[in-house]
Amino acid sequence: MTASSHRAIETNVPRYTSYPTAPHFHKGVGAGTVAGWLDAIPQGDALSLYLHIPYCDRLCWFCACHTKQTLRYDPVSEYLQALHAEIRTVGARIAGRAAVRAIHWGGGSPTMLKPEDMKALRAEIDKAFAVAPDVEFSIEIDPNDMGDERLDMLAEIGMNRASLGVQDFDERVQKAINRDQSFELTAGIVEGLRERGVRSVNLDLLYGLPHQTLNTLAATLDQALSLRPDRIALFGYAHVPWFKKHQTMIDEEALPKGLERLAQARAAAQRVVAEGYEAIGIDHFALPGDSLAIAARQGRLRRNFQGYTDDRCETLIGLGPSSVSRYRDGYAQNIVATADYCRVVSDGELAAARGIAFSDDDRMRGWAIERLMCDFALSTRGLLDRFGPPAQALLAEATILAQSPMSGLRQDGDLFTITDQTMTRLVASHFDPYFAKGGARHSVAV
Repeated sequence: MTASSHRAIETNVPRYTSYPTAPHFHKGVGAGTVAGWLDAIPQGDALSLYLHIPYCDRLCWFCACHTKQTLRYDPVSEYLQALHAEIRTVGARIAGRAAVRAIHWGGGSPTMLKPEDMKALRAEIDKAFAVAPDVEFSIEIDPNDMGDERLDMLAEIGMNRASLGVQDFDERVQKAINRDQSFELTAGIVEGLRERGVRSVNLDLLYGLPHQTLNTLAATLDQALSLRPDRIALFGYAHVPWFKKHQTMIDEEALPKGLERLAQARAAAQRVVAEGYEAIGIDHFALPGDSLAIAARQGRLRRNFQGYTDDRCETLIGLGPSSVSRYRDGYAQNIVATADYCRVVSDGELAAARGIAFSDDDRMRGWAIERLMCDFALSTRGLLDRFGPPAQALLAEATILAQSPMSGLRQDGDLFTITDQTMTRLVASHFDPYFAKGGARHSVAV
């Protein structure tokens, strides 16, 4: 093991699904600012939509998403009426100027919605926005929610990409994170999706979970790989009990520690690649013919709040409480508390509560960090061509960093290359001036 790897497993840094990162959003960006950003979306633009369903019928203790458990459906029904209202308000401001090229439903558990509510939600989107006929429509699926009726409805409303939460198939690990889910159940849902023409299936897996070992993780991977998913997202469990109190239900003594966690990450990646998948960034894998793998090979890989993506849309609009939007001029996050969100949007108002407007320096550093996260490299020529003379200052920082053998970055002609991919988030943090002066707490780098 290299000294740089030791540094990575001991350091807490952002995941860089955005830059600037969410802890630096502020109340100076609100509904008025977002109204202007929506009005400025140009004619003929391409949009992505993210819809957040902030409810689950069980609460998984590992989860760090904005969600709440409910055993009653009434709160979900009431929430959906508010979400429909926000869709109408945002859609009216865009007024058909832009086409929706991608839709993603996340949560929470979008698949806990009743089939008729899934259909009504898709219909509301179609009424409010100009949706492209070939829209990429992905939904996060909890296999425990699924049955033939819901599978049929997902096909009817046009879902063509599915992401199934798995985490781990080991019964002891599942009990420790409050998520019972058999391999047989998961396999049946994957089969049902494919029978209905869903062209892409992703499985979400985690390493670093309580009671997880190299052997149990290998067994889970063998089962997951037997389903031949098109993509695998293999994340490190982010233990952030100061942020998500329900994570205190997890026994910290049962969590794999630094070196063991690193060994799990490396062994899992090697196992997946050995089965013919291509590594995408730091925690995704895809079959060679998948659009994500093609984008990575062509240098078109992007990174946003859903992780790695081949989505080329410059505008991503988040709908629902806590959802984050990315506009050309900055980020905006909706009100987090569901009740407050519902009250505001039901009155026909925009829900943005905080965010950050991009400076020229933010745009440049955001592009550089995204390339490091996606390509493990930063091109001098690419940076200068895009940003001109102001890029010289950032390149000077990179040059100084590359001179340190412990930095994880080296200079090879035009390219600055990350030498140890376990260091990727740590290397990116060196180009983040907000991180150095911020007090936010983050998960470990590996």
